[in-house]
Amino acid sequence: MRFWVGSLIVAGLAGSVGIAAGQDQRPTFRATVQRVAVAATVRTKQGKSVTTLTQDDFQLLDSGNPKRIADFRADDSPITLGLLVDFSGSMGVAEKRAAARANAYHLISWLRAGKDEAGLFVFDKGLREAQPIAPAPGDILAQLDRVERPFGATSLFDAIAETGRILSERGGARRAVVALTDGADNASRLTPAEVSKLASGIDVPVYIVVVVSPLDRAGQTVVNEEQLAAALEGPLAQLARFTGGEIFAGIGPAQSSAAARQITTELRQQYLIAFEPDGQPGWHPIDLRTKDKNLVVRARSGYVVRGIPAGY
Repeated sequence: MRFWVGSLIVAGLAGSVGIAAGQDQRPTFRATVQRVAVAATVRTKQGKSVTTLTQDDFQLLDSGNPKRIADFRADDSPITLGLLVDFSGSMGVAEKRAAARANAYHLISWLRAGKDEAGLFVFDKGLREAQPIAPAPGDILAQLDRVERPFGATSLFDAIAETGRILSERGGARRAVVALTDGADNASRLTPAEVSKLASGIDVPVYIVVVVSPLDRAGQTVVNEEQLAAALEGPLAQLARFTGGEIFAGIGPAQSSAAARQITTELRQQYLIAFEPDGQPGWHPIDLRTKDKNLVVRARSGYVVRGIPAGY
């Protein structure tokens, strides 16, 4: 989403800062055309969530320069998930489709009925919206069951970028793409680095759940531990963390439920921060930190300012 800022275009900004009521009267936190919004989670080094900080506890650097925080909010407003499910050919192996459904079930189970929102997007080489974003729980699991058997190549990175764009255009602050996939990509036009920058620029964190089949864990097939470890530390992991998200291995009900709980809890506990952007065109890395150096902040990595195209 793009808005005019003087003679510049700032990518990833929307609406007005503060609490604004949309048609459904749901509160939203939005940045004005003069401000950039950042959603952040804070944990101790031991992984415990920290939810009691105030604006004065944070420091923000924009391209290395200190920035004043213009607006701050910490509450329990609704969240929006874009569930992105891999239906490429590789997902037809060893009951991965059933494993993906189980992970989707756990994610939906942690949403608050009628308050949170979710939409279902499925992809192989192309992306299809199986259920538009709507109040949870919606009809996501039934729609997932109606999708035809997996086939085709995998454009995972393209699908993540497009789903993130759809969520950004909808507005709201506590939103994320959650991709359920075996991690393979053999057809995307975009690279992981390009998708990372796109998603970070519009402040849509990306969470990846690497689907591992129940049959894999039952010993009927063999889990390639090296391949799984590579996925959890490779380009997909870098993409997720660069955008303020995380990557998980969806191995069995306990792990899948724990991942779903962590994702939804993190989104509910985000601190929402806004600041005035730098007017210089280009990519601007941002560094949000707390004054307590023992705390770990996860947030988007930057934003983009583009010049006005010729003819405007």
